[in-house]
Amino acid sequence: MGLTNNDIFKKLRVAHKLRDTDIVAICALVDFKVSKSELGAFFRNEEHDKYMDCGDQILRNFLNGLIIHLRGPLPKKGEKPA
Repeated sequence: MGLTNNDIFKKLRVAHKLRDTDIVAICALVDFKVSKSELGAFFRNEEHDKYMDCGDQILRNFLNGLIIHLRGPLPKKGEKPA
């Protein structure tokens, strides 16, 4: 079986050495609100009672925020990149 969204999220978190506060701030860059308790549910073991599947929307918004976090915001039309 392939990787789930939760697996991808966990691997990105470890690879970039991100804490929960970092992830909340990254999601805020794309105006997406996520709480620390929601993040804890995504990173739990699948057997745990409080485990929650990470949906496509959550992962997509995190990835878009991560791009802004790493590269900076996209320049507006007509502006030259810095």
